[in-house]
Order: sequence, then C-alpha cells, then structure tokens
Amino acid sequence: MSKEQIKQHIKDRTNRDGLTETGIKGVCLFRATQAIPCVPAVYEPSVVAIVSGAKEAVLDGHRYVYDDSRYLCCPMSMPVKAGTPASSTDNPLYGVIVSLDKSVMTELAMEMESAGGVLPVIEGGLRAQGIRLARWDEAFTEALLRLLQLGASQTDTAVLGDARLRELYYAILKGEAGIFARQAFGAGDAIARTIAHVSSHLDAPISIDDMATRAGMSRAAFHRKFKQVTTMAPIQFVKSMRLNNAAMKIAGGMTVNEAAMDVGYASPSQFSREFRRMYGQSPRQWGDSQQFPMEMG
Repeated sequence: MSKEQIKQHIKDRTNRDGLTETGIKGVCLFRATQAIPCVPAVYEPSVVAIVSGAKEAVLDGHRYVYDDSRYLCCPMSMPVKAGTPASSTDNPLYGVIVSLDKSVMTELAMEMESAGGVLPVIEGGLRAQGIRLARWDEAFTEALLRLLQLGASQTDTAVLGDARLRELYYAILKGEAGIFARQAFGAGDAIARTIAHVSSHLDAPISIDDMATRAGMSRAAFHRKFKQVTTMAPIQFVKSMRLNNAAMKIAGGMTVNEAAMDVGYASPSQFSREFRRMYGQSPRQWGDSQQFPMEMG
C-alpha cells in the first residue's frame, strides 16, 4: 500500500517529464512518458527509487535494471549510461531521486559503527561495483513515504525535513546496500574521498600519482583498490567522468569547445578524438542527435 501511496504522490505532483522539485533539499520526483535510450550520464551520490516502470544503468559494461522491487544506491560519483527504454504514455515511469549528503551519511555511519550496529549480509563480496541494487524493504518504503508527505506543507518540510531525511538515510544504511554505502561514507575511505575530489576538479590536471598520494597509498595498491571499488582503472574512470560530463553539457546547449575546456581538455582535437572513440560520433554530431532530455539520474 505504501508504494501505491508514493506512486500517487508522484503522479499528483508531476505534470511534465523530467525532474520536479519537492521543496525538500536534495529530493526530486521524476516522470518519463517516452522511451529514452541509454545515454552518457553521471550519477552523483544518490539513491534512485522507481515505483512504476523501470530504469536502466550501464557501468563499465555491467547492466542494471531496477524497478519497484529494487532501488539503486550510488554512494560515489559514477560515469554511467542510463535511460528509460521501456517508458511510454501507456507505461509511464515514476520515481524519486534522493541525494546523499556526505556529512549526514558519514555521521550516521560512524554512529552505527560506534553503537555496534549489525552489518547487513550482501552477496558477491563487499566491493563488486560502483553501484548496487537493494531490495525495497519495509523500513525504506515507510521512510520514503513519510519524507515525501512533507512536501504538501512548507512548515512541515522546514521543521521535519532534516529528521525525515535522516530517517531515510538510516533505512538505506540498514538495508541490503547498507554495508556498501557505509564503506563509502565511513571514516577513512580513501577511494571515496579521491572520487569526490576528482568529481569536483575535472577541469584540473589529474594523474594516478596525484590520486594515489591523496589516498595515502602506493601507485600499485591504489590502482588495485580503485579498480576493485569502481570496476575501472583510475585513468579510465577519469576519462569517462570527463567525457560523460561533456556529453551532458553539449546536449544541454553548451558549445563543444566550452564543454571540452569545462572538463579539463586543453586540446579540442584530443577531446574530439576521445569523444568519438567513446561514443562513435563527433561531439558536434552527438549534440545534433539529441532529441531526448538528458538523464535525470
């Protein structure tokens, strides 16, 4: 019943495709009534929950399909391809994106560790990929509904918003993706800190040695650990983050040269070569071909 209430809440408050603000910081509703092919996107730290239809995400060749049975947890910035290939007016997609606030998640993760919280058991090892799907459990569903219900009142949102958001974060950390998220937000996660730095400094020169130094590891150890966490080698990750960000900027109307400079390419010709190698067409062709709204997460 709670999922149906969440779905109805989204239907009542979205009158167009794309994102709709809720008034709660970091929480957006979204709707899609047309098929959107998987296109380059960057998932920022967030949880994406679908209550009708299905979404797809592809990370380094691994395909994830999630719907109202499993939500997606992405605790670190990740370059993906994502879309809603099955959406239509007869089969609309409704969902919620909740940004994960690093300071609050870290505080909660540390409190849970201090309190001796039991870690949830997950299959496939602790670090198998940069994103994870988790079952919609009762705690997550109820916390999400309670959070969204605040949007109907500015006063309720102002007074209770932070507490309800914290309740949802706690449900995530206790759920199937909990240990995965707790590793990313727990104290001392060097890879997560490095990824956060890369994500916010794409326009600056980045080398493996710099990344390893920031993480406090040798180059070899950092390379091994980074690939374990993200499935990608560090330089491949940086290149994917830059090109995906550039593709989104170009689709949003930015010129090719501006997008290239914005993500750290000093040479437009190098940018065009690497873009074509990644996506099979030139940046200009890519921009001209975009007839769908860019991915909303």
